[in-house]
Amino acid sequence: MIKSLYVRVVLTYVAAVSVGLISSFLLSQFVVKSYGDQFIANLQEELTRDVAILEQGIRSNGIEQAGALLEHKGYAKKYDIMLYDSSRVMKVINGEGASDLFIISDQVVRFVLNGETYRGRDVSPSELVIGLPYEEAGSRYALFIQASEGSMSAITTKLLIFALVVNLLVGCVIIIIGAKYLVRPIRGMKAATEQLARGEFDINLEWSSRKDELGQLARRFNYMASQMQQLEGMRQTFVSNVSHEIQSPLTSISGFSKALRHNSLSEEDRVRYLSIIQQESERVSRLTENLLKLASLESQHHPFSPRMYDLDEQLRQVVVASEPLWSDKSIEWDMNLSRTKIKADEDQLNQVWMNLISNSIKFTPAGGQIRISIMKNIGSIEVRITDTGIGIPEEEQVKVFERFYKVDKSHTKSKSGSGLGLAIVKKIVSLHGGTVVLQSNPDTGITVIVTLPHVIS
Repeated sequence: MIKSLYVRVVLTYVAAVSVGLISSFLLSQFVVKSYGDQFIANLQEELTRDVAILEQGIRSNGIEQAGALLEHKGYAKKYDIMLYDSSRVMKVINGEGASDLFIISDQVVRFVLNGETYRGRDVSPSELVIGLPYEEAGSRYALFIQASEGSMSAITTKLLIFALVVNLLVGCVIIIIGAKYLVRPIRGMKAATEQLARGEFDINLEWSSRKDELGQLARRFNYMASQMQQLEGMRQTFVSNVSHEIQSPLTSISGFSKALRHNSLSEEDRVRYLSIIQQESERVSRLTENLLKLASLESQHHPFSPRMYDLDEQLRQVVVASEPLWSDKSIEWDMNLSRTKIKADEDQLNQVWMNLISNSIKFTPAGGQIRISIMKNIGSIEVRITDTGIGIPEEEQVKVFERFYKVDKSHTKSKSGSGLGLAIVKKIVSLHGGTVVLQSNPDTGITVIVTLPHVIS
């Protein structure tokens, strides 16, 4: 199977030329075979008729006036006149030189000198030459009139033009058919791009099964359309999630603000309502802050300042800073942190550890345990954070890194969060050339594995 568009184009051109030449040859042969004899016969009749006129004029005006007679009758380009004397020496009366078109043998010359008339058709139907016995001033001559090379060349030129026209027509037909086959997918892609411009992403180009460059382009186009369709879905989901995440706290703030207007509220209820308003305001603030942080990380202008620092000490400081979150839950810590130097953006990785450790604390029940360890490999550093929390279903573990994705689809406030923390974690780790994955523990809980390049300098 031909897998290259380049080869297809070349073969189409070769086929057009080859078929055109073969068709020209066959049609020319057919024309010559079908009409050649009739054409030669017509030329012989014309030559016989013209020779009778020329013979009469030559006998009346003399052999020396034969050239002028040809010019006067308009036969100069059609015929050549040759004269043989009794010694069979040729004298060209008209023409640049002796014509090689029809070779006149010595036997034929003697035949005409003996007073006989020679016609080429007696030897070959295609010989356009006539020999006449001629006497002048008591001398006997053999006068031959034959079709000139110019007239025969004109016939050959016409036949060649006919062959070229046939070749051109056949070649054009093949090129048109081939071009239609080659251009049709491109026209389809043009229409598909217009669909994309209108926001219609449900596109599937049917010729994607082709093995050539157009097939590859169609497959890439289908893939691009599917990705754009997914992006559009993600955009709509993003807008929906942002609207939900913002609308929920705003509704609470609005509702409790109205409730505070009632004078009948007790001081205890008033304080509780104000506390809820404050919490919801902080929730909106965290959401907008995370959205701005994620947008900044995804831009090409976000500052990235790697430097060498102690990774183990950074993890310890994050645990200490999180004490208000875990002290009331009596969480037990198991930290295996060997001294480790890493070259990275300290502020960004601090955000990663804060998000991951906060999640572990949030979903680990009272009296649970969280383990943090560092493992140094060749060319990489692996940080593991393992908790004994509620865990995440295996089918959900890849999706938790998507924006606003929550394992709890109800968006309840029992476990507050915007669903952006892990998306920020994955983006920061990716910017450092690392990876982050989740693993389910045998019993409960989850293990987060962050792998970062280990650059020694």
